[in-house]
Amino acid sequence: MLKAGEAEIPAVGFGTSSLGNCGEIVAQALRLGYRHLDTAWKYGTEAGVGEGIRAAGIPRDEIFLCTKVSHEYLHADAFARSVDESLGRLGVDHVDLLLVHWPNAAIPLAETMGALAKAKRQGLTRHIGVANFNIALLDEAIRLCPEPIVNLQAEYHPYLDQSKLLAACRQRGIVFTAYCPLARGRIIGNPVLERIAARTGRSLGQVALRWLVQQPGVVPIPRSSNPERMRDNLALFDFALSADEMNEIAALKKADGRIANPAGRAPAWD
Repeated sequence: MLKAGEAEIPAVGFGTSSLGNCGEIVAQALRLGYRHLDTAWKYGTEAGVGEGIRAAGIPRDEIFLCTKVSHEYLHADAFARSVDESLGRLGVDHVDLLLVHWPNAAIPLAETMGALAKAKRQGLTRHIGVANFNIALLDEAIRLCPEPIVNLQAEYHPYLDQSKLLAACRQRGIVFTAYCPLARGRIIGNPVLERIAARTGRSLGQVALRWLVQQPGVVPIPRSSNPERMRDNLALFDFALSADEMNEIAALKKADGRIANPAGRAPAWD
């Protein structure tokens, strides 16, 4: 578990972006031991996540469930409707973490943060945060939000240098959730990762994920529909990388390493 204020966030999550009708996949993930599920209205997987939770039979209070309000719905009234609709699709009365999915410069951030805080005060979410914010926007969100921000979710993998954003999260006591932690498969064939994988007897994916969880304050949320990979992605805590190996992987960063960078929506990245 990683702690941020009163929040306790499981150290590895299960991502559901692009998994479509994912009810059985999510149920399998829960049976394998995942207790942190990540979804969003934008992914179209909320209903499947809800089905998976019910099918797995895991008590709701053992699951850390995150969803997000999309940038189209950040005005207060639309935000509230989006939260209610997400809870309905998930079949739950609250989530554990509610995030603003992307910033929207056309909507006052104060209004959005007020709506986010209101959802927490109404008991619709236990904790709140933001996704895809840069440091300036994160600080503005913290300043404007009447309730504590405990999480920032952003892309992070060996090809993307997020040292500035991660340092900012640590300084502010915020957990950094890393999406695209395997760079959507682009790490396959990387010779540095292959060599470390051979030494440790682990898969490339496990090495990349171990690199993330070994950094204080980072929670990766890998996604897969393959049960063997799902199992591997959770088995990260019975081996460690050396300081040299951590540095070698960090050196894989690329100037063009970012994957999620939608025009007109992405902020000026740090």
